[in-house]
Parts: sequence; C-alpha cells; structure tokens
Amino acid sequence: MRQASFFPSRQILPAVLATLLVACGSSPADPALQGDPSPVASAPAAPVKGDNPEALGFHIEGARAWTLIGNEVTKGHDALELKVTAPEGTRYVDLWLDDAAGVRLERDGVTFRGQVDLRKVEAGEHRILLAADGAGEAFAELAFRRSQPLYVSMTNDWDDPDNGDDKLALQESLHAEHPELVITHFVGPYTFTDPGVTAERAEVLSSWVRKMREDHGDEIGMHIHPWCSFVESAGVECRHEPSFAYKNGGADGDTTGYTVVLGAYSREEMETLLDRGVELFEEHGLGRPTAFRAGGWTMQIHTLEALAAKGFVADGSPANWRRLEEWEGYPGALLYDWVKEHWITINDTSQPYYPSETDILESSEPTVPVLEVPDNGLLVDYVTGQEMIEVFEKNWDGAALVVPRVVSIGYHPPNFSSSYKSRLHTALTHYEQYLASQDKGPVVYVRMSDLAKVFER
Repeated sequence: MRQASFFPSRQILPAVLATLLVACGSSPADPALQGDPSPVASAPAAPVKGDNPEALGFHIEGARAWTLIGNEVTKGHDALELKVTAPEGTRYVDLWLDDAAGVRLERDGVTFRGQVDLRKVEAGEHRILLAADGAGEAFAELAFRRSQPLYVSMTNDWDDPDNGDDKLALQESLHAEHPELVITHFVGPYTFTDPGVTAERAEVLSSWVRKMREDHGDEIGMHIHPWCSFVESAGVECRHEPSFAYKNGGADGDTTGYTVVLGAYSREEMETLLDRGVELFEEHGLGRPTAFRAGGWTMQIHTLEALAAKGFVADGSPANWRRLEEWEGYPGALLYDWVKEHWITINDTSQPYYPSETDILESSEPTVPVLEVPDNGLLVDYVTGQEMIEVFEKNWDGAALVVPRVVSIGYHPPNFSSSYKSRLHTALTHYEQYLASQDKGPVVYVRMSDLAKVFER
C-alpha cells in the first residue's frame, strides 16, 4: 500500500535531538574522541539500496519498525535505545533523525550507544541514518513509523441466562490460540434470576467469567435484554412490547420480555434495573461493571442517561446495520428496521464518540458522559472472517495513524460454535500480523471501558 509521509516540524526536531545528545553523553571533549570533528548538521547520503550493515561489519540492536504513541491505557515507545557494534578501529558513530542535525553516540570500545527520544516526534514515517568516522555515505538507514494505536475490541453478549459448557470451552480455546486477546464479556444479570438456572449452575458461570478476568485480563461488562425474571426481581413491571422480533413488533407481545426494546423502560426504571444488575454482579463476585451493551442494540438517549447516572463509561450499542442483512425482511421481525432507523449513520468506519443529549447520533455539546463505541464489525453471527478483515482494512490502510482507531467485533456465547470460532480465528490471525507487541504494526487488543480513557470527553 502507498504510505503517507508525516515529518516533525523543524521547531520540534532540535529539542528532540538535544535530548538525544544528552542521553548519549558524548562530547568532543571526551578523551576517546580527542581530535575528532564534531557531528555535522547535514545528514550523509543514504546507503545504496540493498546495502547490508552486517556486511560492512556493523551490528545494530534496538531498532523498531513501529513505535506507538502512548496514552493512559497503552504504554508507548518513548525512546529507541540503539546499540551499534562497529568494526575495530571505528573512532565515532553519528546519528541523524530525519532532517535534524547529527549527534554523536557514546563510545565504549567498539560499542556505540544512544537513546533517541521520541516523545515529541509526530505520527508518520521517519528515518534514522548512521555513519561512522565522518563518512559521506551512511552505513545504515533505519526506517520506522510512529503511530497511534489501532485498537481491536472483542466483546460477547450473554443474550440467554445460560451458556453451555461446550461454549465455555470454545471461548477458552480462542484465548489459547490468541494469547494477547482480551475480551469484554457483556454478562446478563438474568443468569442469576432465571428459574431455569440453578444456584449451582449460576456459580459455575460466574466462576468461569471471573477466571477469564483473572487469567487473561478480560473485562466483565453488563448486557440487558429485559427478561421478565430479571425485571420483576428489580420491582419493575415487565413489558411485553414493543418487541423487535415477534409478531410484527409486538402485536401479541413477547411474554418473556427478551426481545422487548430496552428503551421501552423509562430512565427511572432503567436506573432501577441497573441498580439491581450491579447488586447481582457484586453478590457473585463480578464487581461493578462500567461497560454496557443494550439487547438488540436498542439503546436510546434516556437509557444512556441512566447509564451515565450509574457510573458506566462506555456503551457498545451503536450497530453497523449494513452488516445485519440476515434480518432484513425476516417475517414478523423488526430488528433490522429498528437498528437501521436508530443507527442510520453507523457504518464500517464509525469511531467512538460522546453523543449529544438531544441526538444519540450526533456529538455536539452538551454531551452525555458515556462513550459510544460503534459495533462496526458487528457480531460473528452476521459476518464472515473475510468480512471482519474487510472492516479492519477499511479502518487502516497500513499507514501510521495520527489518531487512535477502533475495530469492534464479537459473538454470542449461547450459540457460539466451532464454525463461528473459525470465523473469528480467521479475522484475529489477520489482525495479529500487525501486533504492536511484535513490532509488526499498531494493533493492540483493548477492553471496552478502557477506551473511555483513550477518547476523552
């Protein structure tokens, strides 16, 4: 792919290189360098294409192809600590970052060290040239990209009160095959109120998700379909309509409450439901959740305001309805139409935002203090592995990112299958070709609540 070029301003670079010079600790007064000229301002010529520093006797350590710009969630690469082992008789090695003046590395026999401060180096493509003993041609050119992170958010929605043991095992194997993966588990509090789930089974499920948090750093968020067993346990009257899935939106109603639009409950009722959900979570050792997704993505402004009042910081309900075509025209169901109408602007490249108090699709002030994280890759029920890769590539063209970006994908544990896992494995294997931890790109896995620290209000 063609890469965009971004270079730091001439106002920034002198400060960067001044820090580098201090870090290197060398000066013309050093005894080992008596009689050697000071580093020249202008960079030498780049080495001839195809030249290999090793073939010239130079071994370089500490270089990276990608350096991340850090934030409160992701540790950045604030410096490059370079070590050059040079041929016997080399008197000095100088370094140039982009078009700034050269600086000298610290010498210890045939080893030369320097630390390049990257904190003020802007996002984009950069290069370092290294030359020895005042040569007019560098012996090495080190190209690297400085980039904001490309976050991958994996979520799951506990639509049903129970998830089978085979589904739990498949999720464990997903973690085993992708060790850096972290998942936000949107747990349904109705797991703990449904009469069909015994206390023993509820403990198996809560113990399992706690273990995922402990072993892998996963997040436990909350997911609410307004199942009557849960709603009534909160002292709220259960509604049977409007339904997004049965009998033309609820002409005869959904007596379980499961497919009722969450926004059918008032803000006050929603706050009561959230209080009850948090109570159940804490009773079962799940902690206080701060990330949320509405059942059927049926979030509305008053529901979001209830989340804000109860300390939630992120919501994953904005849905990429264009990838939900399986529901389009489904007999008697309005899910596709509801999601399309309420999330009409959400698409493959939609990014996190704080919604306006008057329009959940706008970000004009004043805003609700809950970060909306668009489900731009949707859930695996509706997208193939190749489609998830397509969404990924629409959000990143291979160049350094000047702002953080997010790709969100996920699944439903109750119907998670080997075929669905295979789809996710295909997508994740592609994403992991660009992991920042392996110096392959800007990709970092993230918990949804943490995105509120990256995208500040």
